[in-house]
Amino acid sequence: MAAVRIVISGRVQGVACRDVVEGLACRRGVRGWVRNRRDGTVEALFIGDASALRDMEASCRRGPSLAVVSRLDRFDATDDGSDGFEARPTE
Repeated sequence: MAAVRIVISGRVQGVACRDVVEGLACRRGVRGWVRNRRDGTVEALFIGDASALRDMEASCRRGPSLAVVSRLDRFDATDDGSDGFEARPTE
């Protein structure tokens, strides 16, 4: 399994971004989490096979219909042992 952490910038809070990411991850069998950050970005950790991670990244680049994604930063990550996928509180 591969792991990647992404940070999505733009108008991504208050537009159901976390809910959309959580739904997509669950449908693709991706483990990890998503949360809003106090700086206005959305951060996520995805754990899964390479194809599913590419799909998740592409979906996050588009964002939900009301979002305006201006930037997506991708970082290699390690599996944190997440069981399933969850929306976490703002950090």
